[in-house]
Amino acid sequence: MQVLVVGGAGYIGSHMVKLLVQCGFEVTVLDNLSAGYRDAVRGARFVLGDLFERDVIEDLCRETGFDGVLHFASHIQVGESVREPAKYYRNNVFKTQNLLDVMVAQRVRCLIFSSTAAIFGEPVQIPIDENHPKQPMNPYGRGKWMVEQMLEDYDTAYGLKSVCLRYFNAAGADPEGELGERHDPETHLIPLVLQAASGRRSHITVFGDDYNTPDGTCIRDYIHISDLCEAHLLALQQLWAGADSAAYNLGNGNGFSVREVIETARQVTGRDIPVEYSKRRLGDPARLVADSRRAQAELGWSPRYADLATIIAHAWQWETRCA
Repeated sequence: MQVLVVGGAGYIGSHMVKLLVQCGFEVTVLDNLSAGYRDAVRGARFVLGDLFERDVIEDLCRETGFDGVLHFASHIQVGESVREPAKYYRNNVFKTQNLLDVMVAQRVRCLIFSSTAAIFGEPVQIPIDENHPKQPMNPYGRGKWMVEQMLEDYDTAYGLKSVCLRYFNAAGADPEGELGERHDPETHLIPLVLQAASGRRSHITVFGDDYNTPDGTCIRDYIHISDLCEAHLLALQQLWAGADSAAYNLGNGNGFSVREVIETARQVTGRDIPVEYSKRRLGDPARLVADSRRAQAELGWSPRYADLATIIAHAWQWETRCA
């Protein structure tokens, strides 16, 4: 099978490429390297390009005849999306439509789309299942929800089948230590905590300790990057088997507080981790936990690395390599 991975040099995309190559697929990566790294692409053909360049996508699809596409090429910073909505709608929505139009024209019928729990907005129930109201609170979440609705319409009109996978908090690193998180700037909690442990950062800032949670800090659902990629592979295989389009929430179904993450990191690393406390950030819900039972039932997916200490240990292995 021939697979195109758009954004395959980034955090999630590079782990996905490694899994696909290990499974024997012929993989082509299209990435503009605005947030990815060329050395993160292993065992796959790499093409430097942007989804804005429609002729590049057309040439790739015409030459290779892809059996499926996995789309990870999105900007992901919520705060930046509020400050620069045009950047997010242009990249995450308009460029995605370019990809969809080429796929339809070139008869590439299967797409796995990297979506987000941000489409739900402020939770009205915990855990959050697929039927939860969609009320995104920022341009990042709104753009992802727009694409999900576009995909429904493209399925109805053109027969383009898709699976939207809504991540909660992707975390951890390649268990073999070859790949990990390299965001710039880094905004995810676990790598920030581990940078404080390694000395690359002076401390970790906790935003709010007065939430209605057992220890006063926010609770989030962390899903190991390898488990996330496994779900993508199962979803792609489901489409190849003739399944209808679908959307799934991906998480462990367990929530861990910010304080729990910091304390577990101290235990895993054996390091002191300085903490400073600040005011709550606007728009941070107290709890975000996924209900992933539909993915487990329909995809046959089950997280292998659900333990927080394991997630942090794999991320620490990567951090000690980078420090």
